[in-house]
Amino acid sequence: MTGMLAGFDTVENGILLLSVLAFAAYLFMLDNPVSLKRTVAKTLAVALLCVLALMAGGPKLLALALALSALGDAFLAHEGDIAFLGGLGSFLAAHIVYAVLFISSGPGFSEAAIPGVLAIMAFALGMGFLMVRKAGPLAVPVAAYVLAIAVMGLGGVTLGGLVLVGVALFMASDAILGSEKFLMAEASRYRRLTGPAVWVLYYAGQLLITLGLLA
Repeated sequence: MTGMLAGFDTVENGILLLSVLAFAAYLFMLDNPVSLKRTVAKTLAVALLCVLALMAGGPKLLALALALSALGDAFLAHEGDIAFLGGLGSFLAAHIVYAVLFISSGPGFSEAAIPGVLAIMAFALGMGFLMVRKAGPLAVPVAAYVLAIAVMGLGGVTLGGLVLVGVALFMASDAILGSEKFLMAEASRYRRLTGPAVWVLYYAGQLLITLGLLA
């Protein structure tokens, strides 16, 4: 990864540093009330990765997926069902764009990819079964979201490397967020851990996907 960063020019490394700083700033503001400053920090972390992708000449679909993700972050920096649905829709679109990018860029599935494919399918089926039946009126959009995650994951398997690691972290973040929303009791002592876990896994996933595709 050090060699990869050395391939960026000074401005690109500066943008990457600002992205990491925005990530760290939001991590420290996780428990703060909703505010403009908190929303800006959350949105900027991945929005700056989008800028990096464009400046480094990365795939346009990568920039689009990161832009949609940043929009989802802006929605999810707020509370309530409308914000949740806005975030869900934005990330659903981002997962679809990522899936198209991965599948169109990768070499396709080989015999060596079978364990990864089976793991993604098992994850999606388990996640879908647990969450869709608890989602109530949100069952259909949640099911569509899980399907999009699975297709993105399968696309990541075709690329391997940093991209696949990033996809796995992204999926783990989604699983924890979904568990918090639909499966975890309001009084659960684990809720204090879910916010930091979701944010760290999510940002690390987006960062590794970005660096992997820019390599």
